[in-house]
Amino acid sequence: MSVFFERQLPHYHAQNATYFITFRLAESLPIEAWKKMREEYEMEKRLLANQFNGQALFEERYKSQKRHFGRFDKLLDTAREGPRWLADPQIADIVAKQIYALHREEYYLHAYCIMPNHVHLLIDQQDIPEPPRPINGKHYTALSRAMRSLKGISGYYCLQALERKGKFWQHESFDHIVRNEKEFERILNYIANNPVKAGLVKQWDEWKHTYINVG
Repeated sequence: MSVFFERQLPHYHAQNATYFITFRLAESLPIEAWKKMREEYEMEKRLLANQFNGQALFEERYKSQKRHFGRFDKLLDTAREGPRWLADPQIADIVAKQIYALHREEYYLHAYCIMPNHVHLLIDQQDIPEPPRPINGKHYTALSRAMRSLKGISGYYCLQALERKGKFWQHESFDHIVRNEKEFERILNYIANNPVKAGLVKQWDEWKHTYINVG
């Protein structure tokens, strides 16, 4: 069974899937820039619905989602305003520790990259069971439960370390189902090279908060 969620970002949660996920700090993008990008994406979806149907529409929406992510990630990489708390090694270490803590319990970890204002994560949920019942009255998939745990716990400890109150993570995450081995390899390369593309380092392995599971 698959579950589709439509909120600020496109979400399609399938059992036993591999996911490329990006989540960001609260207020890390200007509201107007985010609003414009969202409007462009909605317009693109309407145009696709008028031109395609069935499997062809599914494929075109899949391509559209990837283009939308590209614009989204570029905005994050080039943002000159908003918090960049993850550039602090102490804060990045807190997030990394929680990513590792959920490995095998909530997902199987393949890779991550902690950027100054966002995080890329590549995981799979083979044989991770769906929640048997609602949590605090809300329905969760295995993926949304994992992200709730990851962002909730890491956000709490990061705010403590920063001696701040309020919201640490933006509520939404961007998740993308990885459909085949070729795409898996492409995403691994994307994650590894994100700090290089953003001009933060010259070689991917110079970035201290990148992890690639080569085992």
